[in-house]
Amino acid sequence: MTYVLQMHFSQDDTAVPPIPTWSPEAVAVHVAHMRRTVADLTATGELVEARGLAMPDTARIVRATDGAPLVTGGPFPSSKEFLFGWWLVDCADEARAVEIAARISAAPGHDGKPMNMPIEVRQLMSEPPAQG
Repeated sequence: MTYVLQMHFSQDDTAVPPIPTWSPEAVAVHVAHMRRTVADLTATGELVEARGLAMPDTARIVRATDGAPLVTGGPFPSSKEFLFGWWLVDCADEARAVEIAARISAAPGHDGKPMNMPIEVRQLMSEPPAQG
């Protein structure tokens, strides 16, 4: 079963400051944890892909119109939470996806303690039936 594990970050969470404010050492420890997780999931064949996202102030919202698309640039001040990255895993079941999500959630933060960041676990839907 394939799951997307979405890492969310909240600007309201004062316990975890934004990564750009961390010391280089804290960033290195955090990245090392993520790289070990990638290596372990690659070794088990469960990792499909993992990606981080740029900060929300680089985001663009695009809407179709009758003419040229309407593009709105960030930042989007009404959004206190944002998607920080995702992991795509192919594992045995939801219990295993939750186990992987918990490991990602426990990545060390600015103070070396687990961040306990929220990880949303969602199963990918299968393809729609072929038109025939």
